[in-house]
Amino acid sequence: TDASDYALGAVLSQVSDSGKHPIAFDSRKLIPAELNYEIHDKELLGIVWALKRWRAFLLSLASPFEVLTNHSSLQYFMSSKVLTHRQGHWAEFVSEFHFSITYRPGRLATLPDALSRRDDVYLERGEDFISKNPMNFQRIIKQDEVQPSRYFAVKLESFSNLIDSIKKELWQDSQYRSILEELGKGKSIQDSYLDSSSQLLLFKDWVVVPNDPTIQLSILQKRHNSPLAGYPGQEKTLKLVKRDFHWSGMTQFIKDFVSSCQQCSRNKNIHHKNFGLLKPLPIPNSPWICLSMDFITQLPLSNSFDSILVLMDRFSKMVVFIPTMSSITSLDLAHLSIKNIFSKHGLPSSIVSDGCPFFVSFFWTNLCQKLKISRDLSTSYHPETDGQTERVNQILETYLLMYVSYNQDDWNTWLPLAEFAYNNSDHSSSKPSPFFTVYERDPQFDSVHIIQDTPAGMFLTEIQSVQQDVKRELEVAINRFKRYADKSRASPPVFNPGDMVWLSSKNIKSTRPTKKLSERWLGPFPILKKVSTHAYHLKLPSQWKSIHPVFHIYLLEPVKTSTIPNRHQEPPPLITIEEEVEWEVSQVLDSKLKRRKLWYLVEWKCSSQDPERSIWEPAENLKNCPDLFKGFHSLYPDKPGPNSSKA
Repeated sequence: TDASDYALGAVLSQVSDSGKHPIAFDSRKLIPAELNYEIHDKELLGIVWALKRWRAFLLSLASPFEVLTNHSSLQYFMSSKVLTHRQGHWAEFVSEFHFSITYRPGRLATLPDALSRRDDVYLERGEDFISKNPMNFQRIIKQDEVQPSRYFAVKLESFSNLIDSIKKELWQDSQYRSILEELGKGKSIQDSYLDSSSQLLLFKDWVVVPNDPTIQLSILQKRHNSPLAGYPGQEKTLKLVKRDFHWSGMTQFIKDFVSSCQQCSRNKNIHHKNFGLLKPLPIPNSPWICLSMDFITQLPLSNSFDSILVLMDRFSKMVVFIPTMSSITSLDLAHLSIKNIFSKHGLPSSIVSDGCPFFVSFFWTNLCQKLKISRDLSTSYHPETDGQTERVNQILETYLLMYVSYNQDDWNTWLPLAEFAYNNSDHSSSKPSPFFTVYERDPQFDSVHIIQDTPAGMFLTEIQSVQQDVKRELEVAINRFKRYADKSRASPPVFNPGDMVWLSSKNIKSTRPTKKLSERWLGPFPILKKVSTHAYHLKLPSQWKSIHPVFHIYLLEPVKTSTIPNRHQEPPPLITIEEEVEWEVSQVLDSKLKRRKLWYLVEWKCSSQDPERSIWEPAENLKNCPDLFKGFHSLYPDKPGPNSSKA
């Protein structure tokens, strides 16, 4: 049996010693409802129809008979447990017969194939109908035309120029010219024929396309880029093209075209695992030599503070919570670090931070260089680099949530207790509490606590033993977490300077109205430098000054280049990044009167990377920071102020 797009065909044969002998032939065209069947159901319909047609012959057989089909999946139809309502009805009917279904390639099924493709029942395609009846088609359009309230224009390009190009190039190709000449002489070539009306070379039902990339690109533009196609994936694009066209190497050509389509790359989600196996930071050898820093900001004012500086020792997990202001400068940050960490625990060898402006500022960079401290800056938008501090932030916020007042203005008073509670709790990765890891004892915090005396000679040995145990536990915890995390990750590709990559837009805010209709990927951008195996420095547009240019590899996707000659793709418009237009003052340094006008020397928070970040500004330009001016004049009452300018 066989089924085409528009008809069924079947041959009933009897097997003897001399081979198969035909007994009956039959075919019929599909009714309108059957034309909508999937190809699987059309082929199955051919079998059911043939069994009904020759039921009297087949039911009387004493031994099983064989059904040959060119649709391989039908071999398993009788054993399938999941059937549609239609297939279930057919299965009930065919269960009367004793038969088996065997797959046979279509090239060997010439008789049923010919019966299912009769010219007299061939259904004209829409384009054939339009070309033969242009006036009737225009009349139908006019009759059904309505006046819409809004217009949506779609450019429907004519295929006439494309068809002319195909015919011209076919005759210029020596391989196809010889085939055309043979067909023109009336000779037959298997599955190939010359269409009498269009003079196109057809292979089965497909228009043969010459080996010309320009023509092939034109077809792909219509079957992939067109609004009527909608940028489908590789498989769907291939099926759209295969409806009408055929050329040698078509599958690979379409795969190349779609995989390197920049519109698809920019706007479609990626379905593979995130790049980058987990790469934990090195485990320190002792407490307070490797630190991590972060800020919790946008808190309600509590005793003039609105932020918390979180510092953590990456070995013992001991934390320090310091109340501060969001207007803190890099100089203030250095003083806080010296006062709360360096003076008590010594200078660390490395500090992990999140890449915010404080840590990349001119002053902080020079301070670290002078103190010989390396700065391990987290890559942009990848908190796992400093994941421990991120987790501490969550725990601290939960603690404060439990105890702060209704107005949330007393969180500052709870910080020391929150710090004690965290440091006194056992840690999931290092096992003992941070207090015990550093001091080899747990602090007393209620009357039930029992302190055991330890001889002085044994104290050093025991604390070294505790810290060695902690390091082993950290290694076990990190390996366990790495095994779990790597299940959802893929080994990262290796990029080199100059390679082009797409950048995920998930953490970048643009000025476009909604994220849902915005690009998934931005770029492509060139790689300037490989920072590590998991982070790369990109060359971003000069307008994107607020974005740190180092990104984790899970936010990057390689750009697939096309091998198709003469293919041109328009570059995308530059995305405008959402940035603050108004600069924020970090501190007031001085004031003066100039021509009876008050001026302030201020430091801009967003210009902290500039060594000359202090600038004189007239007071009327600085109306949004009255608290800073009030604090400045309370410290320096003799400096010119608002009242002085009126004199």
